[in-house]
Amino acid sequence: MTKTKNKIISIGFVLLIISIFVMNIINKDKLISTTERRKLNQFPEMTFEKILNGEVTKKWENYVVDQFTGRDLLRSIKAFYSLKVINQKDNNNLYEVNGGIYKMEYPLNKVNIEKSAQKINNIYDKYLKNMNVYYSIIPDKNYYLENDDHLKIDFNKVQEITAEKLQGMQYIDITNGLKLEDYYKTDLHWKQENLGKVVATIQSNMGLEVNENIEYEIQSKGDFCGTYYGQLGIEVPPDELKILTNETIENCNTYNFETKKYAPIYTETNSADRYDIFVSGATPLISIENPNAENNKELLLFRDSFGSSLAPLLVENYRKITLVDIRYMSSKLLGEFID
Repeated sequence: MTKTKNKIISIGFVLLIISIFVMNIINKDKLISTTERRKLNQFPEMTFEKILNGEVTKKWENYVVDQFTGRDLLRSIKAFYSLKVINQKDNNNLYEVNGGIYKMEYPLNKVNIEKSAQKINNIYDKYLKNMNVYYSIIPDKNYYLENDDHLKIDFNKVQEITAEKLQGMQYIDITNGLKLEDYYKTDLHWKQENLGKVVATIQSNMGLEVNENIEYEIQSKGDFCGTYYGQLGIEVPPDELKILTNETIENCNTYNFETKKYAPIYTETNSADRYDIFVSGATPLISIENPNAENNKELLLFRDSFGSSLAPLLVENYRKITLVDIRYMSSKLLGEFID
């Protein structure tokens, strides 16, 4: 009886291994992971040189891990076991509190902050001297999470280091204009519809007209499963993606210097991240023209995706806003495109 049982288990295990092997061969490789919001490793290029230097081996391991059949299911099982069974405080530096997902950022990397400040100083010295230049630091949403014992960086220290290193620029503190509810539960970003106080603070500090009577129509774009949603690996309720629009915003056009195409401010893209609906998402250089502007003012906005959702709420103040993302564009090229 025992021998028969062992044979059945052994045969079943072998069949399982063979089935998984066959499925991994049959299944078509995926380009991106919609749950993890990232590109997946592809089958490595095989050359004699790359095989000898070990490059193929490393890329092959990453490829197998990314393309493994049932990867998302296994990730979910692992996350559930870690967080719900053995009560780990986090899973891959992500944790859940009251339906919201947060990333544990620690320790503070002072060197990286100083490098970023130096890059901004270089841009200032080369292009922006004798201009009105301002900067803000957007706090991570866990800054507003109360009674939380997870490790987090000291945001006040970030402000202190940046103020010490940046030269000739005025700091606009927006921390008091935000609260926890202004961020998505499943994502790191803020909600555009909740940025009224932030916009007013920026306008006031930059000497712009603060028109609190501007009316916006709130449009729902459906469920939004943010970046953290898939990375954590356990089921939580999705957010709702909303945009603010009015006649001024709808009359504006954006110009993408990379694709050389015009588009509305809000455009659904093929990106895995639906937050890219704001000004075409991660784009090196893009401009917004406001034909109904009552002045000739122009704003040069160095931004990431937070700035993409902020920019439409500033078009009332400017004839033109140019958005630069120096994560995807060398600052050495700016002079070729911008006066």
